[in-house]
Amino acid sequence: MTSKTDAKPREFTGKHMLAICVTAFGIIIAVNIYMAVSAVRTFPGLEVKNSYVASQQFDTRRAAQEALGWSVYASAVGDQVKLEITDRDGQPVEVASLTATLGRATHVKDDQKPQFTFDGNAYVASAELAPGNWNIRMIARAEDGTEFMQRVILHVQR
Repeated sequence: MTSKTDAKPREFTGKHMLAICVTAFGIIIAVNIYMAVSAVRTFPGLEVKNSYVASQQFDTRRAAQEALGWSVYASAVGDQVKLEITDRDGQPVEVASLTATLGRATHVKDDQKPQFTFDGNAYVASAELAPGNWNIRMIARAEDGTEFMQRVILHVQR
């Protein structure tokens, strides 16, 4: 009769090492592929259609936008989003036109196009907002036709 102490210990062979390496790297690669697919599926990453063309006009557009002297602040109360646009003196600005997309920074599935109306002090719109960080990607046009583009961060707490 043989006892447990007489049993021959298992050897660690090259096949064992190969199995460990293949398994470890397989898990790493599978997780990376899953994360990449999830990232691409939830956020397209497209800011402009042609970045080269956009870069040719960047300095001119930035200078015109800075010349307006506008500041923008966003806030939310309940289901209302408020977008305050003020001039250099802190006075409310009523723009010729305003379009905005309200959405998360990480994906586009929650994107909304709120219809902002000017109430004499700020632009107000109804929106469905869950707690967290939101972006308002706005394009306002001044009375003289100057385009003002800005991404405004909105923190929603409940």
